Amino acid sequence: MLSRSIRSARLLDAYASAVARTDQKFAHAVNTFINFVPQQEAWVVERMGKFYKVLEPGLNVLIPAIDRIKYVQSLKEMAIEIPQQGAVTLDNVQLHLDGVLYLRIFDAYKASYGVDDAEFAITQLAQTTMRSEVGKMSLDEVFKERERLNVSIVHSINNAAQPWGISCLRYEIRDMTMPSKIQEAMQMQVEAERKKRAMVLESEGLRDAVVNKAKGDKEARILQSEANEAEQVNIARGAAKAVELDAQARARAIEMITLAISKENGDKAASLVLAERYIDSFGELAKTNNTMIVPAGVSEPVSMLAQALSIYGKVSEKSK
Repeated sequence: MLSRSIRSARLLDAYASAVARTDQKFAHAVNTFINFVPQQEAWVVERMGKFYKVLEPGLNVLIPAIDRIKYVQSLKEMAIEIPQQGAVTLDNVQLHLDGVLYLRIFDAYKASYGVDDAEFAITQLAQTTMRSEVGKMSLDEVFKERERLNVSIVHSINNAAQPWGISCLRYEIRDMTMPSKIQEAMQMQVEAERKKRAMVLESEGLRDAVVNKAKGDKEARILQSEANEAEQVNIARGAAKAVELDAQARARAIEMITLAISKENGDKAASLVLAERYIDSFGELAKTNNTMIVPAGVSEPVSMLAQALSIYGKVSEKSK
């Protein structure tokens, strides 16, 4: 009963404001012989109580005793505030919505004679249409598809307001409230969704880190293997070059020895060198090993030298 009385009071306030707007419209419309109609206005004139014509903007001539300006309609786009009202969604959630309706009069005759108060009627129509359209949608759809809801409301209003000469351009839901428990549940849902997204992002970050580390290790191993390969190639090349240089050096040494031996008294010098090498070899062998096997009869240096010279003599005879 209380809600009905509040609704009736709101309707009376809306009707009073409509009457005040009508009086304000007629403030500058006076029944005179010459009348100047402002731009974007339409003055509806009755002659002897019957509709006569609609005055166009500019200079118009009337007969004061017979003609009377009955209605003044503004052809501009108007914004009408739709009071807050309750609506029940498809999933039985109570919502309170208010909005703004943008409309324009396209036929002054229909707006004057088709309805008693066009703005009041269109406001009531917007409220009932909003309740009807909200009842066709669930709560989630109302939040996600608010634009579709606005379009549906505009379409329904245009179908009903066509005989009134009024065209609804657009409708915007300005505010939407719901019970506190529903708000708490939605807030918990939003927090859970954010936590889920955070966990997903964190797991994706860890995955990317592991993948990047694996790729880095792979590239590092490839580079290390290439470096080892290059190092081994360089070592092999160096060893081959060293062997080649050593062979060349020994070849030149043999050539020089051959030339030296072929000269006068060269065999004596060769015998001396060979004896020194023979003795030095035994000396080095004694330094590196604890046990040494040597031929018999080499306990004295003289015998060792004689043995070395005999070896050289045999080699010389063979070469000759």
